[in-house]
Amino acid sequence: MQYLLALLAVSVVWVSDAGKVFAAACPEGDAEALDWLDKMAHSAREVDYQGVVTLQRGQDMKVMQVSHSVEGGIRREVLTELTGRGARVQRARHRLDCAHPGLQLLHTRTVGDSCGIAEQYRFEIADGERVAGRRAITIRVKPRDLYRFGYVFSLDEATGLLLKVLTLNPAQHPLETMQFAQLSYGAPVAGLAVADVTHEATHPGSAKSYDESAMARAWSVMWVPDGFTTTEKSVGASRRKTYTDGLAAFSVFVEILDRDMPPGEGHVKQGGTTTYTRGLRLSNSPVLVTVIGEVPLATARMVADSVRWVR
Repeated sequence: MQYLLALLAVSVVWVSDAGKVFAAACPEGDAEALDWLDKMAHSAREVDYQGVVTLQRGQDMKVMQVSHSVEGGIRREVLTELTGRGARVQRARHRLDCAHPGLQLLHTRTVGDSCGIAEQYRFEIADGERVAGRRAITIRVKPRDLYRFGYVFSLDEATGLLLKVLTLNPAQHPLETMQFAQLSYGAPVAGLAVADVTHEATHPGSAKSYDESAMARAWSVMWVPDGFTTTEKSVGASRRKTYTDGLAAFSVFVEILDRDMPPGEGHVKQGGTTTYTRGLRLSNSPVLVTVIGEVPLATARMVADSVRWVR
């Protein structure tokens, strides 16, 4: 859901021939749905808005205030919890021309023989609904394999803004729902909610490389589902590697241990987010591998099992 939260900022950009070109190369794709997806991706950085978003996971609900503005080619994004710990995450100076890998993957243009993200998901238009008082277009997103979740998107009919996301497990049961409860367009006004703690969001690719002897050895993830690509430029002895397929994202962490862990594994599921940990021995060195992200448990387990030293 971390990446889907970033997609809350979208605006009106329409490319009328995109669906026709795509449908010719990828006949299984719904041209109209893919046009809307392309619109959402191209518009992701241009709309000024503010509102209140709810995130429902089972019996647990979080309420957040969100705002997004663009001025002088610079974006400002703020997400503040109105429940729970009252934390705030903000990115104050995010360049408008910075295109993250996830948004790039959402563009539905064909490249050579590739159908883009439609190789991993099927998209189709369904009956719409009203969300936060806005008429919406509904897109059903069905994975083509069991390595990822499905989604139901509701986009503002007038602007393309992502108003609601329902995350579905492989059995099509709902895992979590994120949606606007209140929304207004235009430059955000003063009056952000009070936050107890403020975090500055780090930029993709800014993860540090560590030179400590414990992490001097470089490691690699040898398997990820088709369509996932790394989001960061850091290589070698980094503590974290993050991957996305354009909709879902997950991160892999490796920690060197000074002693063996008892055999076994652990996992926690919170809505559409899976946290999986497992102790492994790599070249006789005990390590703890953790996978956190928006993928099924079996996917997280296979990713963790594929971690290897590369030198």
